[in-house]
Amino acid sequence: MTDVLRELDAVDREVDSIGVESGGARVVRLSRDYDSPIDEVWDALTNAERISRWFLPISGDLHLGGHYQLEGNAGGDILECDEPNRFRVTWFFGEVKPGDLSDLEVRLTAIDAGTTHFEMVHTATVPEEMWAQYGPGAVGVGWDGAVLGLTLHLRGEKLDDPNAWMVSPEARAFYLASSEKWRDANVAAGADPTAAATQMKNSTEFYVPASVG
Repeated sequence: MTDVLRELDAVDREVDSIGVESGGARVVRLSRDYDSPIDEVWDALTNAERISRWFLPISGDLHLGGHYQLEGNAGGDILECDEPNRFRVTWFFGEVKPGDLSDLEVRLTAIDAGTTHFEMVHTATVPEEMWAQYGPGAVGVGWDGAVLGLTLHLRGEKLDDPNAWMVSPEARAFYLASSEKWRDANVAAGADPTAAATQMKNSTEFYVPASVG
């Protein structure tokens, strides 16, 4: 079985911003290589039946111009699609207010016939009070969990009981390590180390409260 903590080391993380001082957006990027052909990775990311196996059940019209909805989670519109290299969608959970931005782009690049470079970029307007409390871990930690699910799926593996795993010591170790890595990416992007440490603690408690495990 895959060592889930080691998988965190296979992911590169970056934090950026676009005109935050004038109401702009925050950006988180995750990238890694997969030992799978580009068409296989594309299918895992865009085939509704497969998405439900490694992420969440999904409904809607999964074509350019269509709308999708993940069960109990985000939904949005499919804005761009360049099979098998790139797609871009809006990504909203809950009520959308005028001026809100939440844009998810996935890019795939074939390194060779059996290896694919995966990159995910999430750009969103984030209330300053929320960013101050959680930093990039608010979404970054969740995306680490999704990338782990995709990794296991591409290897023909899966968690026996995802709900039980979420309250396990292994899950707590995974999400703590993920929070630490997003703290490091945040500091590398210029964040104050003390503030980033507080954000890391809050993000960890959000995903796996201290009473769990």
